[in-house]
Amino acid sequence: MNIDVKGVHVEITEKIREYIDKKLHRLDFVSEHIIDLLLFVSQEGSQYSLEANINFRWGNSNHMRVKSFDIFEGVDKLFDKMELKVIKEKNKIQDHKGHESVRSAEAPNPEL
Repeated sequence: MNIDVKGVHVEITEKIREYIDKKLHRLDFVSEHIIDLLLFVSQEGSQYSLEANINFRWGNSNHMRVKSFDIFEGVDKLFDKMELKVIKEKNKIQDHKGHESVRSAEAPNPEL
């Protein structure tokens, strides 16, 4: 999984980077399914805007945005959203594969 954190009008300090790295462990259960995780942090006045783009290995991508007055609270909210989106996306793929295998199991055997 490639992780890229960029700041727009915000310097990504070591403390912010460590906090984000600590939160990344919440996505370990799908790390083999994610190709890229792009995080953008920007400041608009006194409010922070945090955005994430997740690119999955099967071609789908998700975009999430959170606004917060506290950057650490914003990171928490963003990772809550990301976790829910990733679970939903993973379940869609598993359901799709599950239906496919059920159909192949129901197919009549031509050798009989």
